[in-house]
Amino acid sequence: MHYLLLFGATFLAAFLASAPPGLLNVNAAKTSVEKGKSNGVIFGLGIGVMVMFQTYIAVRIAKYLFRNPDVVGLLMQVAMALFLFLAVFFFFKAKKQGNEPIAHVEGKKRNSFSKGLFLAAINMLTVPYYSGINTLFHSQGYMNYEVLDEVVFILAAGLGTFLVMYLYVFYFDKMEYKTGRFSKNSNYILSALMVLLLVITAIRIYMK
Repeated sequence: MHYLLLFGATFLAAFLASAPPGLLNVNAAKTSVEKGKSNGVIFGLGIGVMVMFQTYIAVRIAKYLFRNPDVVGLLMQVAMALFLFLAVFFFFKAKKQGNEPIAHVEGKKRNSFSKGLFLAAINMLTVPYYSGINTLFHSQGYMNYEVLDEVVFILAAGLGTFLVMYLYVFYFDKMEYKTGRFSKNSNYILSALMVLLLVITAIRIYMK
């Protein structure tokens, strides 16, 4: 049951973070249109693999800090600052984006898997995002720093991200006319989620 809760919570966090149209998922759809759906899936797989690697780094960072009690309080404060930043970021992104169409980003012709790896690697928010999520899960008792816990967390992050890429590859053409509204609403949801995580983290800090 513990692993199912950890997997489900991490999978949902990854899915929500990847759902709003952006560089990665729109390029997954673009790759599908230009090179076929199989290439789009391979592109998404590259993104998923890179996210798992970045999540591994995030877990190592969170694990190191939690094994040094003198910095636990600082870590929780950093997590609060991160959640606040992400809440504001997603809120203003939703306000700015409105119902504008999503611009496709042109890229050089390259292997779809490598392109997915590269584009995911330049997403600078992935490591701090999963470090914050990992810290929160650990403080709530969902995440223990055992090997299996870490494997479940990393796999769930990669699979949740890959599912979003897969859906964009196969269904973006059917929902493209709704993309603006979907993007705006998704960013508002993410902003609200970050506020909720901020409140939970603040309660954890001030109850100690």
